[in-house]
Amino acid sequence: MSDERPQYGEYATPEEQRLRAGLPPADVPPATPIMPPAAPPMPQAAAAPDAAKPRVADRAITFGLLAFGLVNVLSSLPGFFNLAATLDQSLEIMGLEGEFTNFAAARVWGPVAAAVLIVGYALTVWLAVRRVKARRAAWWVPLVGFVVTTAIVSVCISVPMFGDPAFLQGLNTPAG
Repeated sequence: MSDERPQYGEYATPEEQRLRAGLPPADVPPATPIMPPAAPPMPQAAAAPDAAKPRVADRAITFGLLAFGLVNVLSSLPGFFNLAATLDQSLEIMGLEGEFTNFAAARVWGPVAAAVLIVGYALTVWLAVRRVKARRAAWWVPLVGFVVTTAIVSVCISVPMFGDPAFLQGLNTPAG
């Protein structure tokens, strides 16, 4: 005889094991649980009223900034196409002596600055509208577009400005 004892259920058939465990016989299909009726789906507008508010505010701010940018672009273009006169007025406003004389550079870089301004604004509008359509925050796009475009336009204007002897003379002369 062996000292080993059989483990629980070792000699029992699967049906006997199920009966002892309190489960129904294997040939009886399990009863399907009765589910309570599902709640009717809530309309999307009623489900998330707080989610709609930021989108409305974001759209209003985005399109307000784009409108402000359009006014800025349209009012700046004439000055870029007559950059020599604009820079001459800048010398006067800054209280610097002399006249702007770097006309050749102003004729080239003024239209370049205007083109950069137009392309920068158009790219900003395109990116902002894409983000609004995708329902993503877009209020920051006009601000970043303004900063980037203004930086590039400033470089374009600086080329004829720093190439002008009157402007450089005014910067080198101490105020007094």
